[in-house]
Amino acid sequence: MFAVIRIKGTIGVRKEIERTLRLLRLNAPNNCVVLPETESYKGMLEKVKDFTTYGKLSFDTFVAMLKKRGRLLGNRRLDEKSVRELGYKSVEELAKAVFDGKVRLKDVEKLRPVFKLTPPSKGFKSTKHHWPKGDLGDRGEDINELIKRMI
Repeated sequence: MFAVIRIKGTIGVRKEIERTLRLLRLNAPNNCVVLPETESYKGMLEKVKDFTTYGKLSFDTFVAMLKKRGRLLGNRRLDEKSVRELGYKSVEELAKAVFDGKVRLKDVEKLRPVFKLTPPSKGFKSTKHHWPKGDLGDRGEDINELIKRMI
């Protein structure tokens, strides 16, 4: 699974890149989406690499992100009671189903597929350079460290 975080805005951006960001549901900076590792998504990520950072998401980070930043329609928090209403026993079971590819976040009713994160504690290195000098582009497993700073 890929975690994709939008870092930069879209003022003065080409229409095709802005459209790709919209298709990925990355409408504002610090928004995060979780995507399966398919060739079409990899192509989209390559197109928007100058505006986002992405990498391979770990299961533990995904569970923490669901517990802290998971939201239902109406901006209600995702808790154990609401997870049971969605048909899962726990947040971990929901995360396991998504991680194993049995269900996608956008297919879970009443659950928002976009996570609104805070700016990272201790800030970004640089929003103009690519990883490892800056924060843009593919960062591999290191995306989990950034997400933990943004939760």
